Amino acid sequence: MEAIEYMDIKVVLPYFLKHKNVWTSYDEQADVLYVRFKENAVSDDSEMTDDDLIIRYEDGEVVGITVLNASKRK
Repeated sequence: MEAIEYMDIKVVLPYFLKHKNVWTSYDEQADVLYVRFKENAVSDDSEMTDDDLIIRYEDGEVVGITVLNASKRK
């Protein structure tokens, strides 16, 4: 699996820029932000980070990130 650091936007930004398309949706009631890097991805693995991010993988590649408690982040 590819590892991604989320501590600083400077670390995350290059990963976002390598994708031609990024899809997002926000569920206000659940306060969850969904970010997809592949339109029809089927996740076969995921991990939750210490800061309530769920990283979704397909064949070892990151295909999405779910941000829990999105509105409470700075």
